[in-house]
Amino acid sequence: MNFTREELGKLALPLLAALGLLAAGALLVWGAGESQRESQRRLAAAQVERKQNAERLARIAEEEREVSEKLAVYQRLKQLNILGEEQRLEWADAIARIRGLRELLDLRYRVDRQRLLTSVPGKPANVDFFVSEMRVDLALLHEEDLLRFLGDLRASGNAYYSVKRCSLWRTGQALATGATLAPRLQADCELDLITIIDRAAK
Repeated sequence: MNFTREELGKLALPLLAALGLLAAGALLVWGAGESQRESQRRLAAAQVERKQNAERLARIAEEEREVSEKLAVYQRLKQLNILGEEQRLEWADAIARIRGLRELLDLRYRVDRQRLLTSVPGKPANVDFFVSEMRVDLALLHEEDLLRFLGDLRASGNAYYSVKRCSLWRTGQALATGATLAPRLQADCELDLITIIDRAAK
């Protein structure tokens, strides 16, 4: 089919409009694709950020749990008066109190000079564990008196009392007659009195 020049002139404007519309459509399709890709990039970035935030929150929650556990241990040690310098006067008072309470007939003890047991690295400073060795000699009426004495000593606080060894033997004395009671057992114990000094708390 052949078109005359006059007919082609009439078709030129509609053809240009059609080409413009096709270009505009292609541009819209390309723009929509770019917009979708940008949205996908933003979504991926948001998902990565969300994951990082979730991991950060999990780490914070774990750190809070650890701090809470350590604080509970610290408060318990503080209640037992284990933290800080050794308290020799309190140790002597506790032993005198237990002796009177349990009516122990003969009790002698000696506490050696304090020495460093171990030092644990920490932030911002080390935590030092000190030990003072105590030797106790007791005259007993019954074996259970020794267990009660050690239990009362540990319950008194002021240090962590760790029993290293105890020896128990019969004295060979005869049973007492009348109102006088004579101890028939003798005990010899060695204990470690442990205190903790947190250098960061000073």
